[in-house]
Amino acid sequence: MKKTVWIFGLIIGGILAANMVAMVQMVYSGKFKGNDFVGYAALVVIFSIIFFGIKNYKNKQNAGLISFGKAFKIGTLIAFIGSTVYVVVWLFYYYLFVPDFMDVYTSCVLRESTPADLPAKTQQMADFKEMYKNPLFVVLITYSEVFPIGLIVALISGLILKKKVKTIK
Repeated sequence: MKKTVWIFGLIIGGILAANMVAMVQMVYSGKFKGNDFVGYAALVVIFSIIFFGIKNYKNKQNAGLISFGKAFKIGTLIAFIGSTVYVVVWLFYYYLFVPDFMDVYTSCVLRESTPADLPAKTQQMADFKEMYKNPLFVVLITYSEVFPIGLIVALISGLILKKKVKTIK
């Protein structure tokens, strides 16, 4: 189980990290247009690899059988490893290469805001920027961006892939 969890978790983490670096570069180039739907849809597609990780374990190491609990555990561990890679890459990338990211991102968000929303968005981004000075907050907010999506995909994958042995009475 460990090998499956690590392989699929690292694959997801690598894809998440590459996607994050690409998005940050789009923010810096001025080509970024915020779209939550597209962002979360991309995360669902990336985390769908969890399904294949559970299926791989079920078919290759567990004779085609797996309980929901075991499938959910494997999926959760894969999501956790992938999310952890994402968080670690973001921490290194943010602190070493783009320490001014919050300034650039704030200007990007404010540029997309309507004049009526501008005062509230300005205050919201100032508060967020202040909280981002705390590394613990950076870790927690970065996990919260991706890990819940991984848990949802792990839950759905576990429900789809569960298959128990039928007992003969």
